[in-house]
Amino acid sequence: MGFLDALLGRSKPVRPDLDQLFALPSAAVTLQAAAGFEPTGLGSVCFASVEGGAFSRIQEDAWALLDGSVEFSQDAYGYSWLLARHPAEDVAGLVNDLHAVNTSLEESGFGPQLLCSLVGFRDERQRPLALVYLYKRGTFYPFAPKTDAGEKRDNPLELQVRAMLGDDLTIEQDLSRWFPVWGAPGL
Repeated sequence: MGFLDALLGRSKPVRPDLDQLFALPSAAVTLQAAAGFEPTGLGSVCFASVEGGAFSRIQEDAWALLDGSVEFSQDAYGYSWLLARHPAEDVAGLVNDLHAVNTSLEESGFGPQLLCSLVGFRDERQRPLALVYLYKRGTFYPFAPKTDAGEKRDNPLELQVRAMLGDDLTIEQDLSRWFPVWGAPGL
């Protein structure tokens, strides 16, 4: 970063650190012990849609990489989602798969299209919760949609989870970057 950048308040973008995903199993234990949220065994990767042969190649590579235990979908906003499934107790295996997919996309030149990855949780009342990793920021945030309330969030729960996981994950400090991921596969 140069002098002019510092003077004008510009900063270098944070370089994504996909290895931070490996902190999720520890965070899952904390979340389960402190709030009763258990992993669902579902996780997903979101990326901006890629057209044509490149997208077909991504699908084939992911299918081969994850032994066919993957589903692709597109949301209402045109983003592509890859959903991975594991037994609920295998958070480490799920994280390994999500990391492998992210790394594969990044190494294939699709890093700029990567948006986020998430791992889903539910409590005894079946409230959904996701821990979302923002690829371009290198940070996590909790997303807790309210059930049967349309597109509304459980903000107090999100803030509670942020406080619980501050020692386990690099939490995004800018709350305006805690984007809703309505209808995300794995949530």
